[in-house]
Amino acid sequence: MNPLRTIITGDAIEWLQKEPVQAPGRSFVASLPDFSEFPALSLEGWQTWFTQTAELILSRAAPDGFSIFFQTDIKHDGIWIDKAYLIQKAAEKQNNRLLFHKVFCRAPAGQTTFGKPAYSHLLAFSRDRRLEMDDSTADVIPSLGQKTWPRGMGFQASQAVVNFLRTQTPDHTIVNPFCGEGGLLALAEQYGIHSIGIEKSVKRAEKSRRTRANIETGRFWVDGDPSENADD
Repeated sequence: MNPLRTIITGDAIEWLQKEPVQAPGRSFVASLPDFSEFPALSLEGWQTWFTQTAELILSRAAPDGFSIFFQTDIKHDGIWIDKAYLIQKAAEKQNNRLLFHKVFCRAPAGQTTFGKPAYSHLLAFSRDRRLEMDDSTADVIPSLGQKTWPRGMGFQASQAVVNFLRTQTPDHTIVNPFCGEGGLLALAEQYGIHSIGIEKSVKRAEKSRRTRANIETGRFWVDGDPSENADD
């Protein structure tokens, strides 16, 4: 029997480029790297990379599957960069339609934040699927939940994604490029869902293999090393 969770240490772009277009039985979840992680690129160069990578991910999802993006906007040199806009540009090129756009609060309403906004986006797209009114869930969620690391999705955001996909595509494998420390994959495993994570950092890939999720407590932890407690 194939393992529920497979972590591949490698470049997510190269892995995606080798995958078939519109592969059956696959839905994708991604949080694309931020501009700060590309010191060699200009802002315009990173925006081009970001949109092209989103388009690559969208092209690999099954026609009846979903591509879900978790992103937090940035400010650079006094300019607000709306990542949801960049992703929707990519989705239009791939003939995908936006099915929901949720906001997860990173800070309480009314609190001023600097550098990044007080919220993160969660956007779901599909080529063929459409959602019924009965499929509606909350659009504004008050907290991301506990995270495995500062750039992680958070437990509540991860659970929203997993619950959605296991309801809408119960037979699909979840593919998570740029999986980081693997909280989403650990949670999918708890629900018996097959998943594939791709992570270039050897350290993060190894940690993602040891990350565990507790549905009852709503927390992640790292197996085998008590000193590596997940961050709040």
